Amino acid sequence: MLSRYDPLHIVDFYCGALKLVIEIDGDSHFTDEGQAYDRERTKILEGYGLKVLRFTNDEVLHSFEGVRQRIGEEILPNPPSKGGN
Repeated sequence: MLSRYDPLHIVDFYCGALKLVIEIDGDSHFTDEGQAYDRERTKILEGYGLKVLRFTNDEVLHSFEGVRQRIGEEILPNPPSKGGN
């Protein structure tokens, strides 16, 4: 339960039904300060029961298929194994 005293965290993309946060990280995220801030934010968001996926701007721009595949792995149910049980 959030109260009015809880900090507001704005994320790049959020799906409440899946409890999924997707962050796209630019250059500012690769400084020591930026990485420490991201670790803390991720910890807080995970504390709310959210799954956080992070991608770089470069991944989104140049390897979008891999980004799409990673998101798909997270949102699609695991297929049943082919062993019977």
